[in-house]
Amino acid sequence: MAELTEIRWHGRGGQGTVTAAKVLADACLSGGRHVQAFPEYGPERAGAPLRAYNRISAKELRMHCPVLTPDVVSVVDATLLDSINIAEGSKEDTVFVINTTKDPKEVREKLGAGPKQKVYTVDATKIAIDCFGRAMPNSPMLGALCKVTGLISLEHLLEDVRKSFGKKFAQKVIDGNLEATRRGYEEVKEG
Repeated sequence: MAELTEIRWHGRGGQGTVTAAKVLADACLSGGRHVQAFPEYGPERAGAPLRAYNRISAKELRMHCPVLTPDVVSVVDATLLDSINIAEGSKEDTVFVINTTKDPKEVREKLGAGPKQKVYTVDATKIAIDCFGRAMPNSPMLGALCKVTGLISLEHLLEDVRKSFGKKFAQKVIDGNLEATRRGYEEVKEG
């Protein structure tokens, strides 16, 4: 892992984007890293675009500002590709992880991704519906992000998903989210 990894999440209210950023931070924290996870949104309602951020570091984090030049961009809702510039501030080697049914090469072209940038896709919405009956793509996106970044092991992430969701949900919901996280990890594709 790089000394500092900065992640910018794009999603809509009600999709679990903020929860995903928090679960990732918790998993990395329990793995001995310094972390930040915070959302950026206004008084909008469910369905409104939002951003969330993670910073994961081997050293203490002293900055407290939005991630402007992300190492990783995670897009939980692909409709945002048509309405905002998700590549804003991206580096020449930024990694994009997109929830979409589209082929990674098609998304790469749409983004105008550079030769060193990597684009991954996963149908996180379908996985979520299959696993727990709701279009809540955050858990599959966590699995996909875990695989493409190597920030933490899948086993470590699953343990933190279990801890996080175990505080609030019935066992059936927890099991569905664990399976969705696993499938996101297994089904993410590079283009």
